[in-house]
Amino acid sequence: MSRSKEHLMSGNELKSLLDLVDDTRELVLRREAGWTPVRSAWGDARDDADAAYREWGRARTRAAYAGCRAAQDREGGAEDARAGSGVIR
Repeated sequence: MSRSKEHLMSGNELKSLLDLVDDTRELVLRREAGWTPVRSAWGDARDDADAAYREWGRARTRAAYAGCRAAQDREGGAEDARAGSGVIR
């Protein structure tokens, strides 16, 4: 079939078609070699802790400090999980 004669699916048609497919509750993650969920969680927690620290340094409020400490605690928990998983790098 030539491209000029093929039927293009609308967004509504695609949604209707996908609604017919059972949800398997599976996630498909495409990451570079060496990626692990534990390392990713730690990296995200570290980034959040860095951002919270900068916010506390800017705002100097009790709420910003509490947010910073909470983010640092999450980072520590993620680091413990990373160390326990054998993922070092």
